[in-house]
Amino acid sequence: MSPGTLVPDSLLQAAAFLRAQLAPYPGRVNILLRCMLTSAIVIVVSMALQVPSLALSLLVVFYVTQANVVVTRLVGVMFIVGSTLAIGVSILLLKLTFDLPLLRIVVASLLFFASVYLMRVLKIGIVFFIVAIVVIYVQTFVDRTGEAELLIRAVLWVWVAVNYPIALTLLINTLLLPAEPQRQLKAEVHRQLGAVDAHLARLTDGTPMPEPITPMAIQQGALTLQKLLKFATMRDAHYRQDKAHRLACIATVSRLYRAAGELPDDLPNASAAQFGALRQLRADCQALDASVIADQPYRPAPLATPGQGGAAPLPAAAQEMQRALVAFADADTATGAPGKAPEEPPMVVPDALTNPTYVRFALKTLLAVLICYVFYTAADWQGIHTIMLTCVIIALPSLGASMQRALLRVGGALGGSALALFMVVFVIPHLDSIAGLLLMTLPVVALAAWIAAGSERIGYAGTQILFTFSLALLEQFGPTTNLTEIRDRVVGILLGVGISTFIQMSLWPEAEGEALRQKLATMLRSVGKLLAQAATGAATPPGHLAYAQLQLQTWAVLSDCEDTLARVALEPGWQEGEQAPLTLRAQEVLAQGREIMLAGNALHNALEATDGRLGSTAYDAARAFQAQTAARLSHYADALVANPPSASTPPPIAIPALGDAPVAAPVVAAMRHLVRQLCVLPDWQAAAAPSPAMLRESHDAG
Repeated sequence: MSPGTLVPDSLLQAAAFLRAQLAPYPGRVNILLRCMLTSAIVIVVSMALQVPSLALSLLVVFYVTQANVVVTRLVGVMFIVGSTLAIGVSILLLKLTFDLPLLRIVVASLLFFASVYLMRVLKIGIVFFIVAIVVIYVQTFVDRTGEAELLIRAVLWVWVAVNYPIALTLLINTLLLPAEPQRQLKAEVHRQLGAVDAHLARLTDGTPMPEPITPMAIQQGALTLQKLLKFATMRDAHYRQDKAHRLACIATVSRLYRAAGELPDDLPNASAAQFGALRQLRADCQALDASVIADQPYRPAPLATPGQGGAAPLPAAAQEMQRALVAFADADTATGAPGKAPEEPPMVVPDALTNPTYVRFALKTLLAVLICYVFYTAADWQGIHTIMLTCVIIALPSLGASMQRALLRVGGALGGSALALFMVVFVIPHLDSIAGLLLMTLPVVALAAWIAAGSERIGYAGTQILFTFSLALLEQFGPTTNLTEIRDRVVGILLGVGISTFIQMSLWPEAEGEALRQKLATMLRSVGKLLAQAATGAATPPGHLAYAQLQLQTWAVLSDCEDTLARVALEPGWQEGEQAPLTLRAQEVLAQGREIMLAGNALHNALEATDGRLGSTAYDAARAFQAQTAARLSHYADALVANPPSASTPPPIAIPALGDAPVAAPVVAAMRHLVRQLCVLPDWQAAAAPSPAMLRESHDAG
């Protein structure tokens, strides 16, 4: 229980999680409007022309509508290819095995097995996910009718119900409400540089305190820039041609954004020259913003150079911003591409033919589907045909990811069923037109779209709310008051989740506990690599850019660790017994990795801010301290991945003597802060109760 309140901590954490996940962000309303407009047109067209499977059509709209035009078109094309391939294979299967039920099930099982296997090993696995879904779904048609003509018509209507909403979605996303990734990238750059400008304006003009730039905001901002750059290069040939230059640009923006968060609250007794340098720095940041918006090369003003002589030096964070701008300007005018763009992942995973995990995954999924099919046909319960679809939908590479998807599917199904029940009792008796149907449906579509536009941790729940609601109320071409449809959908989903989870836990469970330690170690090594690169001295603009780009990669590794930890925490049994303190330790390692990275960057900035005034001996000692810290991190990471893990809290590192010069004081303070962060890494072997710091981090993570 939290002090001073009767509300349990778990409820407070859940409420904070939901507030964060449901909070608006730039572009979320755009996604909602696109989903609502397309869904309204699909409802009218399907009802007017009596196109069956309206629930499936609305589901496709939600799947295809993505954050921007590039991803929307990519997903739409893959859905068209996948659905066409799936319908063709299904018709061929029915033609050859319609009168041979056993052979039909055997061949369908083989096709399903191959599709699930390819879903895991191919980059375009979503195509074969659709094939697997359709191949299994078509088997339920055979059980409903014994007439071949009606069966083929039903299968062909599925193709229509899937593909005409895709065409509408692509049309609306392209013509009416486009969300171009290039514009989104420029808008995100403008937002971050606007925050930089607000923090500089606080120092130069005494404006009110802007919103603080937190470590999580820095991480999320860096990841957003990387993601949008990837989409922009897919969309625009010009972006593809100079992708490395664009990568240097977003690395510079991320570097400015991070440094702005480290600026002091005020500058007491600052000279006129210092204020002038800060105003010049602010003008240069505004010039960078304008150059990105106009898609023109960046050219700093002549005064925008680090280490301005005469007056007292600027804060280390401000000097870091100056160096970032100069490094990017020099790279912008130099010949050749600055840095190296990351390589694209291969189409097929490298161990596709040697790793038995993929075959086992396909076997487990097939077994769960067959068990559900036997139960479904033996019980002759047509309403629970979602039982088999559930087995495919929650079949994900890890047990934690499957549990996360299962919880979202169950939660979304219950929410959608509750809304459908409310509509059946209170709204449907008063409906008499298509306008009334839209007024009833579109608020639910809006709610589902808002949730679906969230992160992966809640997004699927929104899609499931819409699908369950539409299955219960929109499958008939007229008002329905049949409550058994609502009950059957929920029962099918619950049974499918239960059977699939049992199979995945019993046969070759793919837990990520060991992978979590590996990823945490990779994250610590990446942070150590940053410290080691800073220790070599990156005095040239190319060195500054390489350091900034390495920071972008480290933020991506940190985010991957966070996602893995969220999945591991949902694995059955992980929060019980000895595993619970391991979760808290992993959370603390992740949090401290972020703090060590920021502390190391602060030390790097403090050293660069000395501008040669520290003395060669003291400077070399500080660089050796950085290298020693990187070595300690590497040693901790190696012990973390040992079996059993033997990582222990690193001992304090002695602070080298840098002399009594005033310029050494900020460097020594940064060293001490880095040592404090390093010495908070948890002892992985400790069997005692979690420390207060670990408990605080667990509460914050919730």
